[in-house]
Amino acid sequence: MAADEPNPTDAHTTLLAPLPDHQDVQTRWWQELWRRHTHITTPLRARGLPCDIEFGLSAHIVRVTLPDDSYLIISPPQDPPSDRRPGDPEGWIVTREDPDDERLFEVIYDSLPSEDPGADPRPEARHGGSAEPLIEALDHRLTQLGLLPASGPPHTSPHPTPAQPTPRAQDATRAPGAAYAYGDALRDLTDRLNAAESPADAAALLHQILQPTDGLLAQLGEFFEAAGEKAKEAEEDDGFDLSYDLADAAAEIRHLGEVLHVAEDRMRALTPLTPAPRAPSAPARAPSLPPAAPTASPSRRTR
Repeated sequence: MAADEPNPTDAHTTLLAPLPDHQDVQTRWWQELWRRHTHITTPLRARGLPCDIEFGLSAHIVRVTLPDDSYLIISPPQDPPSDRRPGDPEGWIVTREDPDDERLFEVIYDSLPSEDPGADPRPEARHGGSAEPLIEALDHRLTQLGLLPASGPPHTSPHPTPAQPTPRAQDATRAPGAAYAYGDALRDLTDRLNAAESPADAAALLHQILQPTDGLLAQLGEFFEAAGEKAKEAEEDDGFDLSYDLADAAAEIRHLGEVLHVAEDRMRALTPLTPAPRAPSAPARAPSLPPAAPTASPSRRTR
């Protein structure tokens, strides 16, 4: 649990609200439910909002504690219950309630399928079970109420944006004209990591991958979730099976981000290597002069 606690000493990293503190957190079934809902819980925790997974009327819900002690219930269909996997329902309904004030009941978001065929569709209904518009709606309403601890964009990176990837020659195995811009960009980031001269430089590059709302892992989770929604549009059995596989992939990626979210802090805390001191070089000595030739004694004349 300690590895998941936010580090208050680092103001440069988005601090996630702590995990719930109850015995179910240690159970495999709860951890699996949490994993399937990280696309909902991680963005909210990045905004400073504690989250938990509970059982509602007939399905599991996300409960979000707000600063004024009211709470949000983010729920899939309950009556009749959804036959979809947890975390991937046909739609979501979000209500705000207060345990001490029964008069407070507000529907903030509702993308559930309409039960009345003659009713006009709600604007949110077109989003179905997608998480991104749900989070945007909560941002908007909680900002209006002054209940968003991290108002505005959840994170402003202090690190410089990596330079644009340098052009690379196409591999000989690629088809002529094929382009892999996103793979090239990640390879460029890997090259920069290999060339990093200090743990702080490496941590800045890890930040680009692990930032919980805008980093590569978060966006990759959104990508697979969108791919799953696209697969459903085929309205075929295999399309629905594929959508479940893609939704599982998105949840796995988000869970990986949850596990590694302190890696940036740990990397930055490492002590950089210092080069071994060189032995002081001996002062240069002037070349020795050859010994002077002996001076010949003047010859004496004898009489």
